[in-house]
Amino acid sequence: MPPLFTWEFASDPYPAYAWLREHAPVHRTELPSGVEAWLVTRYADARQALADQRLSKNPVHHSESAHGKGKVGIPGERSANLMTHLLNIDPPDHTRLRRLVSKAFTPRRVAEFAPRVQELTDRLIDGFAGRGEADLIHEFAFPLPIYAICDMLGVPPEDQDDFRDWAGMMIRHGGGPRGGVARSVKRMRTYLAELIHRKREDLGDDLISGLIRASDHGEHLTENEAAAMAFILLFAGFETTVNLIGNGTYALLRNPEQRARLQDALAEGDEELLATGVEELLRYDGPVELATWRFATQDLTIGGQRIAEGDPVLVVLAAADRDPERFADPDTLDLARSDNQHLGYGHGIHYCLGAPLARLEGRTALATLLRRLPDLRLSVDPEELRWRGGLIMRGLRTLPVAFEPESGHTGT
Repeated sequence: MPPLFTWEFASDPYPAYAWLREHAPVHRTELPSGVEAWLVTRYADARQALADQRLSKNPVHHSESAHGKGKVGIPGERSANLMTHLLNIDPPDHTRLRRLVSKAFTPRRVAEFAPRVQELTDRLIDGFAGRGEADLIHEFAFPLPIYAICDMLGVPPEDQDDFRDWAGMMIRHGGGPRGGVARSVKRMRTYLAELIHRKREDLGDDLISGLIRASDHGEHLTENEAAAMAFILLFAGFETTVNLIGNGTYALLRNPEQRARLQDALAEGDEELLATGVEELLRYDGPVELATWRFATQDLTIGGQRIAEGDPVLVVLAAADRDPERFADPDTLDLARSDNQHLGYGHGIHYCLGAPLARLEGRTALATLLRRLPDLRLSVDPEELRWRGGLIMRGLRTLPVAFEPESGHTGT
């Protein structure tokens, strides 16, 4: 069996996942944290597991004594009292909290936000377009969703760079030292509590104000739930989009025929290939490698394998989305792929709430990059690129690129 969760594995996990799909589709393994968990790798099993209500999201169901002493969840969230968010709870609380925030991510609200996303995208590209080179992760893919979700939450512009710093600490050290991550989570939690207090005196049209109004109108939303909700929308909402933009751009650069096809379509004003293309990039090398933790609330069977009560289960989205039983030529990037019910944003009641916003950001970022910097190219050998450590997310540490400097911009 190929080794799992090494640095070499992180560079290209797909051969190992192919082996697991064929030989051990529901496989028990010890994770780098010391926790033992089941990995579900086939598409049919993954889709079933994501919707199986016998698999709880609440870590209280984890039988830690039987599975090592490693921790599950986001570093620092427990000590910062941030556990009561959508990724860690089940119905009926999940249903109640999701209903409160879902109105912020309706197609209409997201469409209204499109001009702001375009403005942020152009402003960030303006910062390096005249220079002829850039690191697309740190200068573009990372700040874009941070500023966008801060705007949506209602974080004042003068405080958004603090959020960028805290988020940067979490994304840089997601697979390494935990102390800095925990401190950043605590600072974010403290800030959000203070912001909720301030907004009570001056409600706006933002998401945090909406949560406060819901609480004041008898929706039984506690202040801690409001802070936890804002935290997880930021935490889950920014890194997935960082990776969508970064992984997606990298995939296009490594597949020049597909990239040229998309550029030609955009030049002709045809946005259809952009829409199907983003879905294909989500399937081909998506931002979330493994779905977040689930715990068996009773003995059950997945893919013919018995799972004991209390066992952690991790659905490997990256493996399921390259299952040849579901997708033709799964290791081939095809931007026009039409039958593409990928699991990149999950499935079932925990389907990613912010998926419409992430798709908007991904489409806007990729289209604008290709239009404004048409000769975009990698400026290092692909072998030099490194992927961030960590269990759940899949993303590049850096993405150095070069291009013909854009006239009219001096760069910074």
